Amino acid sequence: MSNQETLEKICSFYVSEWHMVTMLLPYINKQIENNVNVETILQQEIEKNVTELVSRLHTKNEEKIKAIYWKQRNLVNYKEIEKLLDKAMKNNNETIIIVNGTNEYIGAVNTNIENYMQKHIRKLAGKGKKVKVINCYEVMQFNYNINTILDMHDKVLNTSGEKEIEEMFAGYHRKETEAMENAN
Repeated sequence: MSNQETLEKICSFYVSEWHMVTMLLPYINKQIENNVNVETILQQEIEKNVTELVSRLHTKNEEKIKAIYWKQRNLVNYKEIEKLLDKAMKNNNETIIIVNGTNEYIGAVNTNIENYMQKHIRKLAGKGKKVKVINCYEVMQFNYNINTILDMHDKVLNTSGEKEIEEMFAGYHRKETEAMENAN
């Protein structure tokens, strides 16, 4: 099993923290119903928004959603991310990690998650463990390099769930696909 089979990267775009929370909650609720572990690595706290929205929606998994750590975490250090993932992967076959912050923050967190997965690939793959990273980008901050962001991810998450990138962005071609087409 390769790193690609144990690690899936999904991107999501939002216009405000409320929009991000509104988009994430139905997806997270469904994942909790499927016994998927959900962790967060957030540069900005969104706990107040999550608590308020979940309370208004009267979601089936309200308490489990509120129990997720929605506060700010400054986990760009490899050792800290390794501890989080070791704990998360111990009792769960699948873990979702929601990442949000500046481009530098998201990049540093993803690099450390990828390094962790590479270091532990045999152990994780042998046990059927999988990690999904959902990188949440604020549209106004990242609009100028959206193709670069899309190229680094496998799928897109929006209010209707996980979607193929090409399904959401008509005319988009992954750089590696484009290079292969031009070579032929």
